[in-house]
Amino acid sequence: MTTTDTRTDPGSARSGSAPRAGRPGGPRRRSARRRARWTGLAFAAPGLLLYSYVVLVPLIQSVQYSFFRWDGVTDAVWVGFDNYISFITDPELRSTLGHVLVLVVFFSLLPIALGLMSAALLTRTRLPGMALFRWIYFLPQVMTTIVIALVFKRIYAPGGPLNEALRAVGLDALARSWLGDFTWALPALGLIGTWGGFGFSMVLFISGASSISPELYEAAKVDGAGPLREFFTVTLPGLRGQLAVALILTITGALRTFDLVWVTTRGGPGTSTLTPAVALYRAAFQNPQVGLAAAIGVVMALLCLAIALTITRLAERD
Repeated sequence: MTTTDTRTDPGSARSGSAPRAGRPGGPRRRSARRRARWTGLAFAAPGLLLYSYVVLVPLIQSVQYSFFRWDGVTDAVWVGFDNYISFITDPELRSTLGHVLVLVVFFSLLPIALGLMSAALLTRTRLPGMALFRWIYFLPQVMTTIVIALVFKRIYAPGGPLNEALRAVGLDALARSWLGDFTWALPALGLIGTWGGFGFSMVLFISGASSISPELYEAAKVDGAGPLREFFTVTLPGLRGQLAVALILTITGALRTFDLVWVTTRGGPGTSTLTPAVALYRAAFQNPQVGLAAAIGVVMALLCLAIALTITRLAERD
């Protein structure tokens, strides 16, 4: 009886077997992804072109103008960094940075602090009419800054409601021309920003606090945390993202303040309420110094970008 050797030669097995197939549809999948990428770019191209024309091109031109002394009519003269040096060394222009720091306190820090307190109180207690309360305080966000400025200009007038109220309660010595006083004009403008920004911060923080898990508050109570510790250990960490958004928007808004100041005081009395944006407008349109105005704009744009990046980076840290 003969037996058949069923062993096969390894070489013949490899040669007779089918070749290993690559990833199924690999080239086809890459081609589909490439077509999808180009299709997306084709749809985004009109918006990107419009954005470049409206934002990027003027930005590049502003940087270019900032290195020239130019009145907008005659030939421009190359001056290098002289416009930037003038912005830093000129006492009047340098004072605008100090004024804007004061506005940051009123436009950003105070509204955010008040918004956090309101959010902590309103989210932990249920009161009737909360929706109406939120709407009233959010109302400044749907009003234009020009309208708000005109209303408060009337309130702060020498014969306005504020001074009349002070006289009615016997505080005549405190009545004054608030927007015409060298000492009180800037804080008076700052309080307008506080009133306008408080509602935005409050609604933003209430929406964020509503998404915090109630189990975290229950765990804090089990650990014996009081309301204050509960706020700092649960509420505040849970509002990190909303806090970053509020800081970026309010601080950059304070740095770019123009319309409120221009309608109420135009930078006066003297230069006590002069801001970089108002100084830029004066340099560009009243004293035709286009190069200096461009330098001020570039510095403020870089400052806003640096603040936004710093706050975003800190908010993303563990």
